[in-house]
Amino acid sequence: MATIAVLGTLDSKGQEHAFVADLIRRRGHEVLLIDVGSGSPPTVTPDISREEVASAGGFDLAALTARHDRGECVVAMSEAAPLLLAKLVADRRIDGVISLGGGGGTAIATSAMRALPLGFPKLMVSTLASGNTAPYLGTKDIVMMPSIADVAGLNRLSRLIFSRAAGAICGMVEATIETGDSRPLVVASMFGNTTACVTEAKRILEEAGYEVLIFAATGAGGRSMEALIESGLVVGVLDLTTTEWADELVGGVLNAGPERMDAAAKAGVPTVVAPGCLDMVNFGEKASVPGKFADRTFYIHNPQVTLMRTSPAECAELGRILAEKVNQYSAPTAVMIPEKAISVISAEGQPFHDVEADRALFDAIKSNSRQPVEIFDEEINSPVFAAACAHKLIQLMAETRR
Repeated sequence: MATIAVLGTLDSKGQEHAFVADLIRRRGHEVLLIDVGSGSPPTVTPDISREEVASAGGFDLAALTARHDRGECVVAMSEAAPLLLAKLVADRRIDGVISLGGGGGTAIATSAMRALPLGFPKLMVSTLASGNTAPYLGTKDIVMMPSIADVAGLNRLSRLIFSRAAGAICGMVEATIETGDSRPLVVASMFGNTTACVTEAKRILEEAGYEVLIFAATGAGGRSMEALIESGLVVGVLDLTTTEWADELVGGVLNAGPERMDAAAKAGVPTVVAPGCLDMVNFGEKASVPGKFADRTFYIHNPQVTLMRTSPAECAELGRILAEKVNQYSAPTAVMIPEKAISVISAEGQPFHDVEADRALFDAIKSNSRQPVEIFDEEINSPVFAAACAHKLIQLMAETRR
């Protein structure tokens, strides 16, 4: 028997959530009804009150609601609900979560769901499920089901949709998870310009008994990789393509946000890092490049992608950022530097070859890093460098098992 959290604004959507809760109980599961409303009193009695939710977020609900600002209340509950739900999961009090809502309810519930691990069952029935759901999903595996009509009472259509939703969340928590051969999981970051390196390292890691998942360093890929690392499912990180930080610093289109490279510190997993593709910033077609960069060096990767070479000053700052990120890692970590080239097009004779910029990057990493830094007289895509990175990660992962 599982316990499923039914979370919602029980002032305006009380009967709808109570209907779903009853269906879940009929399937033999327990229900934890959680009120995240902030308007009139709840129309059904919750198991966890809105005041308890607010307390988890550290604010006084009465003082907040006295200001009669609905938007402020939604924001506050969107900050408190993730803290409460994450604790319920950590304490093993719930096995899944479902919610029904319009704009405000969806914002609150999905913010809470985004705080939960990958693989944890989460389902949102929403009026917004047919549009751009990216802001609600983030990098998490939230199932969004269109409510079709507004979530406003029980009728022939809503009973159908809500019943299917209740069945879906029950099915999710009841499902037997097939994990395959259950090899330890390693994640790796890759770009077109580091494909040969990561592919060879992947081969070596797989021969050593690991399963390797590769994430494209395209912003969304980096964020997804971070989420998986933080979930606790990963035993090692091969972060050889940290290029998203170039876009974050300079203003390119493939940035993964300032939290990129933070998950390995939070999860405490062995990590090998390289400055792969920090020689480039990504923009769209050439006309999309901001005018302030007119005098820079560019490479037209394809008609839709324009790459800009990072400057010595930018590289020095990127080296400092990379070093500061890895300095936070508590698990065994190594930084690997291929001095001859950090991408295909930064090698000697290639468009982005820039000895001064590379030197600024490498010197900044070495002078700021408190983690071991290993230097190789190789290009990033050489088999020698790829093998060194793979074997180093295997060594670091072995150290954590002793």
